[in-house]
This record gives sequence, C-alpha cells and structure tokens, in this order.
Amino acid sequence: MSASPRDFYYSSKYNDDKYEYRHVHVPKDLVELMPKDRLMSEKEWRSLGIQQSQGWVHYMIHNPERHVCYSVPFKKIFFCCSSTILLFRRPLKDVIVCAENNENDKEEMN
Repeated sequence: MSASPRDFYYSSKYNDDKYEYRHVHVPKDLVELMPKDRLMSEKEWRSLGIQQSQGWVHYMIHNPERHVCYSVPFKKIFFCCSSTILLFRRPLKDVIVCAENNENDKEEMN
C-alpha cells in the first residue's frame, strides 16, 4: 500500500559541507507499515509512496513528542500527535554529478 505524493510533506533541501538533507513527514496511516527496528532501503521507502530523485539515503527517524493542542474546562487536555518524520541525506558530490548529468541531457536534446 502506498500513499499519494500529496499525502507526504517534503521539506526544502538544506546542506552542510558534506551532505544535502531533506525530511519527509509520513502520514499516520502509513507509519504502521514501516519497520520499527531499522532504517529503510530505497525500495522500501519508495513502496510507501515517497518520491525523490536518486541518491537519497534514509538515515534517521524522528518521532516528535506529543504536544498539547488545547485544553478544555475542568483541565481535560487533548493531545495532538505529529506525524513521523523520515530524514534523508545524500553526499554533496552526488548532487553535483546529478546536476551535471541533467545539464548534459538537456544539451543533447537541443
């Protein structure tokens, strides 16, 4: 079972001196399909419906803590549970090579 790409939230890309990063919020109904004890291979995260260009590696899972949405009279508190966030990265050198290949492909088409 996979979700529509619009069911995921994809962050903007950001980087340090070694890697390009992005994170993806996974819909709650798909979290139960994810392995609990390890990171996912590209085939696994793609089968959930996550769509990204090649070279991204799943390197961390972040499960945000519950936070209070609002309270009602008599101190009844309702919690909202945020979605699970998968963190991905790829070496910057791969990004440069991928961009160069895309430019070469465009030039060959013209």
